Amino acid sequence: MAIFLGLAIAILGSVVALQLSNGKPKRKKYIIWGITTMVAIAPFLSFSIGLTYAIIVENAWAGLIMWYLFPILFIVGLIILLTGVFKKKTIDEGFTQSRGGL
Repeated sequence: MAIFLGLAIAILGSVVALQLSNGKPKRKKYIIWGITTMVAIAPFLSFSIGLTYAIIVENAWAGLIMWYLFPILFIVGLIILLTGVFKKKTIDEGFTQSRGGL
């Protein structure tokens, strides 16, 4: 049951991020997906994968693989977030903001 709950939360976070990033510029999409990866996807997906692996190999200590998966996924999300933060604005995006939102 816990495995499916972790997967459900990760999928729900992905769907919410998809809805939030729909129609936004690439810079905002990177920021949204970076935060979603760090907060919703990394912890719950690593938990689900760790428990699934522990059940498959029938060893409770094998579930500690989540301690390796979580930092890797978190750093991937952090890289995505920082890419969005430090990405330069495009000409069209800068033009509409400097002209008062035309």
